[in-house]
Amino acid sequence: MGFCKNACDIIGIMKESTKGAINKMSKKIVAIVGSLRKESLNKKLALKAKEIVGEEAEFEILEYSDIPFMNEDIEFPAPKEIERIRKQIKEADGIWIFTPEYNHFFSGVLKNLLDWMSRPVSKTEGNVLEGKPVALSGMSPGMSGTILAQDNLVTLLSFLNMDIMNAPRLIIPRASTLVNEGVLELGNSEKYLIRQKDAFLKYLDK
Repeated sequence: MGFCKNACDIIGIMKESTKGAINKMSKKIVAIVGSLRKESLNKKLALKAKEIVGEEAEFEILEYSDIPFMNEDIEFPAPKEIERIRKQIKEADGIWIFTPEYNHFFSGVLKNLLDWMSRPVSKTEGNVLEGKPVALSGMSPGMSGTILAQDNLVTLLSFLNMDIMNAPRLIIPRASTLVNEGVLELGNSEKYLIRQKDAFLKYLDK
């Protein structure tokens, strides 16, 4: 009886531990970086966010450098690259966009991706963005950070009927000063990224 009791206790602890791990990773976030540059500041920011999220959620950075320009001539059937990305977005609980600012706007590659994702999957299935929770972050070498790019993104994402977490947003100016030998060191700004992470995970639970 004593052995059975101890064995059952161990099994019970293992089950609870496994259950806790599953619950921790029950949310899936897909991060979209609005720059394809290898040493992109916003790619570094997304990687820092992934590090901060840790085991609280699954965090995947979307790879989309291979998608073609949006063109209705090739829309149906959709290119395999578009099908892959639609599947990733469908499976996500939330989208976290890390945008640069180019000429007071967000990037062309990000707009192209959103144009593709805004299109219906088929005659019977709508697009994969509608109603999807989304958070916005961005950093830039300029003094204004990415505030205008984000504001323009909000206009587009609202039109697409995404569920925007409008506050807190993260805007980091003078980003080049935060990179040391290729490594992003956020310093005092890190607490704001942590705050946004906490808010977004809570937002996904609503």
